[in-house]
Amino acid sequence: MAKSQPAWPQPRTRGPFWLISAARDFVDGVAKSSPARLALIVFAMVILLFAGLLSLPISSATGVVTPLHNALFTAVSAVTVTGLTVVSTALHWSFFGQLVILIGMQVGGLGILTMASLMALAVSRRLGVRGRLIADQSMSGGTGRLGEVGTLLRIVVTTSLVIEAILALVLAPRFMILGEPIPLAIWHAVFYGVSSFNNAGFTPHSDGLIPYETDLWILIPIMVGVFVGSLGFPVLMVLLRNGPSYKKWNLHTKLTIEVSLVLLLAGAIGWAALEWNNDATIGDLSLGDKVIHSVFASIMPRSGGFSLVDMNAIEPATRLMTDALMFAGGGSASTAGGIKVTTLAIMFLAIAAEARGDRDVKIHRRKIPEGTMRVAISVIMLGATLVLAGCGLLLPISGQSLDRVMFEVLSAFGTCGLSVGLSAELPPEGKYVLSALMFAGRVGTITLASALALRQRRQLFHYPDERPIIG
Repeated sequence: MAKSQPAWPQPRTRGPFWLISAARDFVDGVAKSSPARLALIVFAMVILLFAGLLSLPISSATGVVTPLHNALFTAVSAVTVTGLTVVSTALHWSFFGQLVILIGMQVGGLGILTMASLMALAVSRRLGVRGRLIADQSMSGGTGRLGEVGTLLRIVVTTSLVIEAILALVLAPRFMILGEPIPLAIWHAVFYGVSSFNNAGFTPHSDGLIPYETDLWILIPIMVGVFVGSLGFPVLMVLLRNGPSYKKWNLHTKLTIEVSLVLLLAGAIGWAALEWNNDATIGDLSLGDKVIHSVFASIMPRSGGFSLVDMNAIEPATRLMTDALMFAGGGSASTAGGIKVTTLAIMFLAIAAEARGDRDVKIHRRKIPEGTMRVAISVIMLGATLVLAGCGLLLPISGQSLDRVMFEVLSAFGTCGLSVGLSAELPPEGKYVLSALMFAGRVGTITLASALALRQRRQLFHYPDERPIIG
């Protein structure tokens, strides 16, 4: 007589690799349902890991445990490639701590969506269609060749490492000439190479770049690294594929490079005009040094974070202009922050089209889809809301003036790293607020744009049009 089977399912025997299998199933499920959510989870896990490492006694130069709010703030700043600091990178952290920060910058610089795609590939051995769409959009600007996403991921990582290595090879001899021991010079060169390309703004010197404010051998490679990193991987992929052939560039590449150059030129001219006679900044420098300082100061607010002057010494109008540049940021899917230059370009094009009475928003013989404009509006509104909320929280916590608070908030949201020194002065609750702003500024606009780009529903009917009064 055959045995009757029990009515309830038998538990599966847990083999030695059941945790790996469960993790694979979880990642695969999240990647299929919501790649943006997977990206958020990955970023949060990475930040917590680095915060734990920085809390260890081995990470501090004195061998003591770093308080959680300082370790978490530094971890968030490194992984979001912001560069804001509450303790001196050169003096507080040991070599191990600085190495953790460098790795955090490298991991964060790869980008939130690239990291999520790499994790999905590593754990589940595959990417869902939605995951491939987002990875393709974040790295190549949306080529539609989903089968090449794995290759694109490898190219992104390789390109980052090659550019950082070139920057380090250029910088290392200069540090040696200036008298640093060879191992220390190499370490500083590698640190600046990673920090500049990833737009992180961390410096391994206690005085930052101020001692090198007239040294073009150091300043030019750092400026080039920051500017190239701010263009974004989609632009770099097009440039690698098509070179300087302008006609072969896609619309995203054209807009990114054009707007970046316009902001660079306008920022340099504006900074020079406002600070030319300010003895506390560039007033007593030579003509050539004033020009270099102005170009440097125009590049860095768009997420580089390095500074040659005290931000408290600049004119109020210069600080306001710097606020605007930090909010604008760099290219999409880049190591830069802000609302991104293409978002800014699309909104100006929409305003120009409305002023002319055109139904379509056009540029370079291409029409901008209405869905893209809605995403741009959403990104700008989210950014403005985060900045407003951050200022509202920090004003009573810090007791400082609005201009100082807004500068620090915009620097955190734009993952820029320029500072008026407020971050280090804040109590722990203020540092947690800035940490949340850095996290939201790095992942919020990207995941929102990616989620909205793929969130399209078919409508079976439409309501009648009715225009409310605007303005």
